Amino acid sequence: MTHLHIRKALAFVVAAALCLAATAWAADKDGKADKPKPPPPPKDQMPELAREDLQKIEAALPAKATARPKKKHRVLVFWRCEGFFHGSGIAAGCKALELMGQKTGAFTADISRDYEVFDKASLAKYDAVVLNNTTHLKFPDDAQKQALLDFVLGGKALIGIHAATDSFHTCPELAKLMGGLFDGHPWGGGGTWAFKLDEPNHPLCRAFGAKGFKLKDEIYQLKEPYTRADRRVLLSLDLSDPATGGVEKGVKRADKDFAVAWIKQDGKGRVFYCSLGHAGNVFQDAAVLQFYLDGIQWALGDLKADATPKK
Repeated sequence: MTHLHIRKALAFVVAAALCLAATAWAADKDGKADKPKPPPPPKDQMPELAREDLQKIEAALPAKATARPKKKHRVLVFWRCEGFFHGSGIAAGCKALELMGQKTGAFTADISRDYEVFDKASLAKYDAVVLNNTTHLKFPDDAQKQALLDFVLGGKALIGIHAATDSFHTCPELAKLMGGLFDGHPWGGGGTWAFKLDEPNHPLCRAFGAKGFKLKDEIYQLKEPYTRADRRVLLSLDLSDPATGGVEKGVKRADKDFAVAWIKQDGKGRVFYCSLGHAGNVFQDAAVLQFYLDGIQWALGDLKADATPKK
């Protein structure tokens, strides 16, 4: 073997040793090598639901509409994200609403992420728009923003699920219509948090049997234009619960007002918002699905309930 061959062989051995050393250095405390993180799901593609998750949603669906629809309703369920992508909540929420409408007859749901659905002519065929976990929306045409405003203020309905309050940071008129803007989530998605009923006897709270409850979810705190002066708050975080009330990191509101769901009237239209729905497990909960059905039926004008603000 020539000196050149020997040097090449030694170089190969050294490189292999360095590679092994790097692998050993990357190993965690249990001796397992770090695995590369999977790439985030594409924001323009709705994740597929696992068969068992679909079955759990189907089992949790309300059996029938709470109120008899006054007419056949068509609802637009919109799920586009320019910011954070709640893939699990989007997939489960869209499917739950689609199946809910089919099973109860309360409405028919169309699912879309294309901004063109907000063209005035397209919106005209709907009675309500549901924003399912939308984030940082950027309408390519200002006329579409105005069309959505006119749609609701003129007598139609707007329903927001979870991240819908993270949608209108550049459109104060729509942020005010929805009722608040995302300002962090001190109560993370890995925790189980307690909720109280601000209105235990309100018709829309019947889903929870007039009792508070606990749920694994991610819960937002909100900043302006949030206020209780223009809405009826139905659910809030229950800070008397040690785990829920013990959260301090990231909490900004000195008034400790952490509303979770409300109804409000604006112009001739109706708005229903609920922040439950970060991940798919939420749409496997029968009480939550009943609450969403009742809120949507109220927004459509089929279910009577008082929306008078209470501070």
